[in-house]
Amino acid sequence: MVCPTCFCSTVEDLSDLTGEHVRRERSWDSCFTAEHSYMNTGTVRKSTRARYRQWLTHKLASWIDQFGTSGCTGCGRCITWCPVGIDLTEEVAAIRGGLT
Repeated sequence: MVCPTCFCSTVEDLSDLTGEHVRRERSWDSCFTAEHSYMNTGTVRKSTRARYRQWLTHKLASWIDQFGTSGCTGCGRCITWCPVGIDLTEEVAAIRGGLT
């Protein structure tokens, strides 16, 4: 949620205690949570590995396909705030190293 290009969100219907007033609210979400990929048949990306792969390929590949540019701005916020210490620059270097 610190990434300036992230647009992962969730939509919830919230009602008051009487059930007479309901509002739909969109809020920031994380694509790393299992609930983010939940559909009526269950969670699409059950493992952390699958969710991480989705995030990585979305930032570095799908953005190029969709918008003609990388989803990474190079700001370093994801590195600074990652709770498990993932360094995107190291991941990119490892991917590039594996492709040569």
